[in-house]
Amino acid sequence: MSASTGFLDRTLRQMRRAWRFAAAASTDELKGQVSADLPDAELPLVRQHIDACLQDRGGEVSARARAARLGELYLDLSPVGRERFLNLLACDYDVPADAVAELIAEWREAPNSTARFRIQGKLRQALEPPRTTLLRQFNGLDAGVKFLVDLRSDLRAHVRSSKPMAALDKDLRDLLASWFDIGFLDLRRITWETPAALLEKLIAYEAVHAIISWDDLKNRLAEDRRCFAFFHPRMPDEPLIFVQVALVKGMSADVRTLLDESAPLEDPLAADAAIFYSISNCQNGLAGVSFGNFLIKRVAAALASDLPNIKTFATLSPVPGFSGWLRGTLDEEPARIADGPVPPVLQEVTQASDWSGVLRCILDDSTLWVDHVDAEAALKPVLMRACADYLLNARRGERARDPVAHFHLSNGARIERLNWLGDLSDEGMKRSSGLMVNYLYKLDEVDNNHEAYSGDGKIVANASVTKLMKT
Repeated sequence: MSASTGFLDRTLRQMRRAWRFAAAASTDELKGQVSADLPDAELPLVRQHIDACLQDRGGEVSARARAARLGELYLDLSPVGRERFLNLLACDYDVPADAVAELIAEWREAPNSTARFRIQGKLRQALEPPRTTLLRQFNGLDAGVKFLVDLRSDLRAHVRSSKPMAALDKDLRDLLASWFDIGFLDLRRITWETPAALLEKLIAYEAVHAIISWDDLKNRLAEDRRCFAFFHPRMPDEPLIFVQVALVKGMSADVRTLLDESAPLEDPLAADAAIFYSISNCQNGLAGVSFGNFLIKRVAAALASDLPNIKTFATLSPVPGFSGWLRGTLDEEPARIADGPVPPVLQEVTQASDWSGVLRCILDDSTLWVDHVDAEAALKPVLMRACADYLLNARRGERARDPVAHFHLSNGARIERLNWLGDLSDEGMKRSSGLMVNYLYKLDEVDNNHEAYSGDGKIVANASVTKLMKT
């Protein structure tokens, strides 16, 4: 059993125990069992459960009991059954179009402003889907917020293929965005003394550089390292997003030095740079609810206060979209990447005679050239120039095409430096031929950089990066 499977199973068991007790207070007599795949014949019973939740009967205890029963029902469904449940919620409990149309007609025919004002109140109520009331009821349950976050994670698998599901997703995202406002979040430092159950979650949620052992995690939580996470009061044991920071001298260029368990422990008071080398979102159900930018700024402020010797705040970041962009550009516009004769050493190691063939070979098999000194030297200017082109010029609309670049540029960072072979892991070679980027956060410039990028799409970069385009 993986760490992820273990704590997820424990979370579900705890949720079921809490809800079983709450559901026992329900006096509704709803007969019948629901199968895991929720066949058509059983959908009416689910509707009865939902309608019972939406009816304003009894007090708060009764309402919570009904919501708990429905939540238990959902947790017991298979992936197929959950999709059918969500589709029912999306299609049958949306805004009542006929009622809205009637109210609009009444408003147009209203004899005076008093009547229009009264109808506007009814219209506002009618425009809120009934399912929103149901979702709010779950918020009142123990672990109900976590349940809704996980429900949205299930839902996101279907939004591209279903407009009703996409509308339900928007309703739920808007609710979660209001509940997860930055003002409600707690910033906590994670240390080796943090309870093991939470440390286990860090191992499972790490999305950038996999934590391969408890010794690896201990190294990342040593005195010359910092780890901070945001938590919500209704999910106190579930990190929302966390960042790992190395306290070093100078700006790091190679992630191996940061992850090396055998490296000597450094004195944090002697460090002059804080390197953010891993940022991981933990809750798929909170996608689109932005608080990562606040995390970096809050952590930078905390570090600046505790360690005034720290003058540089920068990342050591992957370039996850580079290899895919490079392959596509080789198909559509190969001269943009390289032209002219191919150095003999590259022809020899790849058995290709043109740049397109050479670069496809090195993308497919890094063992052909990594540790081959002459091949590396021949490839370095080509790949560094191509990566600079990708980061500075490749766009999706007005935003940077690379998701990591977009994240940091949106936060007000600037592209400071490209690092050759900064990540030789299998994933690093696969996604970016080992290249890594330093994004620099100059605290007195982040607001201007953010406005330039968000308003005009301007990417701020150090001259050392822009000069690569001319090599």
